[in-house]
Amino acid sequence: MAPIRLLTFTTLYPNESMPRHGVFVEQRLRKLVASGEAESRVVAPVPWFPFTDRRFGSYADMARVPGAEERHGISVEHPRYLQIPKIGMSAAPALMAAAAFGAMKRRLASGYDFDLIDAHYFYPDGVAAAILARRLGKPVIITARGTDLNLIPRYRLPRRMIQWAASKADGMITVCRALKDTLNDLDVPAERVTVLRNGVDLDLFRPIDRLEARDKLGIDRESRILLSVGLLIDRKGHDIPIRALAELPHVQLLIAGDGEKRGYLEELAVSAGVADRVTFLGSVSHETLKFYFSAADALVLASSREGWANVLLESMACGTPVIASNVWGTPEVVTCSAAGVLMERRTPESFASAFRKLMSQYPDRSATRQYAEQFSWDDTTNGQLDLMRRVIRQYDERT
Repeated sequence: MAPIRLLTFTTLYPNESMPRHGVFVEQRLRKLVASGEAESRVVAPVPWFPFTDRRFGSYADMARVPGAEERHGISVEHPRYLQIPKIGMSAAPALMAAAAFGAMKRRLASGYDFDLIDAHYFYPDGVAAAILARRLGKPVIITARGTDLNLIPRYRLPRRMIQWAASKADGMITVCRALKDTLNDLDVPAERVTVLRNGVDLDLFRPIDRLEARDKLGIDRESRILLSVGLLIDRKGHDIPIRALAELPHVQLLIAGDGEKRGYLEELAVSAGVADRVTFLGSVSHETLKFYFSAADALVLASSREGWANVLLESMACGTPVIASNVWGTPEVVTCSAAGVLMERRTPESFASAFRKLMSQYPDRSATRQYAEQFSWDDTTNGQLDLMRRVIRQYDERT
C-alpha cells in the first residue's frame, strides 16, 4: 500500500527562528511519517512583519522565519499573511487561505499530488484549511488542540466560522475528550469526532538519577525543587507557585520559558519576598529539559486552559510526578497518585495544599515512569492512519 501523501497545514509549527513553537505538532507528524505509511509536506503560514530588529520582540522573531526550510527531513514552507489590527481576528482565516493557496498550488505543480490536508488548530487555521480544501478539491481533517475551542468560540463570528469549518471537514480530531465535548456543544455530532491524545517520546524523556541531574545543573542536592514549564503568559499561571512559596519556606522554584510576562513575574517574586528562591531559566531545549524534569521533585502546571499538555507526560516519563490545575484535558492525563496531584482550585493556597499532599504520599519514580509508558505515540499514529484512510476512501467514493 502506497504511503498517504499529506499536506500538513498549521501556524503551529517550529521554525529556524522559533524552534519551540508548536513543537507538539511536529512531534506527532514525525511519528506518523516514521511509520513509513505516510509522508508530508508542511505549509506553516507566518504573520507578515517588516522588521527583524530584536527590539520588536516576537514580531521580529516572525520576520526572521525563512520562506522555506527542511526540518527532520520534512519540507516546510512559510508563506506570509496579513494580520490587520482591530479586524484581524475575523479576517484571519480568509487572509491565511489567500496567502497559502499559492504554496499549495506549487506543491501540486511540482508533482506532489497530496491526498489530504492535515490541519491543526481550529481557528483560524482549520477554517482556512476548509476554504483551501474546497478550492483545491481535497479532503481535510482538522485537529483541535486547546485554546482554539476552549476560548475562541466565545467570540460570535469566530464561533460561527468554527461551526462552518466543522460542517465541511471530512474528519476531526481532538487531543482530549473535553475538547470533543466542546465540539458537541457547538452542535458537531459526537460520531464525527475522534479523540487521539498526544504521546510522549519515551526514549528522550527517561529517568536520570536525581542527584546526578542536580549536580549536572548546579542545583542544591538537599532542597525541594519545583519546576514550572511554559510560555510566560497569563494563562500558564506561573504566578500561582510564586505566590505559594510564601507558605513553602524550604522550596525553590525553577521556571523554564520566555514570554511577555517575565518582567511582571520577576517583580512579583521580589514583592512576595521569594526572589531568592525563584530562578528564571529562559527557553530550555528538550535535550536539557529532561535533566530539569529528573532533578525536580515535582512539575507545576497551573494553567487556566489546556488541551492535552505534553509537558505533563514528559515529566512523568522522567519519573517526576506533577501538580496541576484541574482544567479541561488535564484530569484525563493526571488520573492516579503515581501521576501526581490535581489542585482543587487555581490559588496559591490550593497549590500549597496539593504540594503537601504530594510530598506526604510521594510515589515511587518507577511507578510514575510506568504510568507514562502507556502514552507512547503508537496508538495515536495508528488512529491517525485509520482515520485518514477512511476519509480518503469516502471522499473518493463521493467524487
